[in-house]
Amino acid sequence: MQVKPKVKLIRYTADPEATVALAARLCYSDKELDDLTENIMAKDNSKFIARLMDMGHLSPVEHASFTFSIEGVSRAFLAQITRHRIASFSVRSQRYVSESAFNYIIPPAIEAMGAAAVARYEGQMATMMNWYRDWQSALGHGESSNEDARFVLPNACETKMIVTMNARELMHFFELRCCNRAQWEIRAVAWMMLEEAIKVAPNLFSHCGPGCVNGGCPEGAKSCGRAAEVKKQHSEMLKSINTDNK
Repeated sequence: MQVKPKVKLIRYTADPEATVALAARLCYSDKELDDLTENIMAKDNSKFIARLMDMGHLSPVEHASFTFSIEGVSRAFLAQITRHRIASFSVRSQRYVSESAFNYIIPPAIEAMGAAAVARYEGQMATMMNWYRDWQSALGHGESSNEDARFVLPNACETKMIVTMNARELMHFFELRCCNRAQWEIRAVAWMMLEEAIKVAPNLFSHCGPGCVNGGCPEGAKSCGRAAEVKKQHSEMLKSINTDNK
């Protein structure tokens, strides 16, 4: 069965912006930590965090972490996201979980070709599902059969995962993966993750996104040439979040 990506922010550092502000102010304060903490928690830290971002003083940002559940994505997506090594991943195992009725992702380019192309693709998924079941049966079912039968599964096969990154790594992730030059699936998920992060820590993440949101495109000659369109997408996302929060 075809599935679409689903992203949820399921856990994050309590009061992430105050945590970042506390870590940053500690670097310049002679106060006791208890007094400093009390002072931080009692005030609005938005201007101070904005100053940190402008200064590029990002080490304090690493003290806030964010955990996402991600499902409805392909094993090809898994290969993309695990290239971000400053992160923690827990992924549904194809060794311990049978894929005898696996869900799958259809690339938009194939969907755009029309019903006949989608039917052809779905038929190929059904064929590979039968190959998998056939090898499961031949290998005797169970963990050992899953382990080897999975070799005939496609990259389209759906997977589920839990991903944790600190805020600084998330900022880097959004810069690279929200970009139009990123692969379409991880780009779609990155925008979903960005929206979730902005909702709970707007002062940390409202400025985040691909490089062209805050300046010139860092891709140089490989630029998509659609910076205005991307900036509009980012602006509309912020407006939608602000409207929902009122």
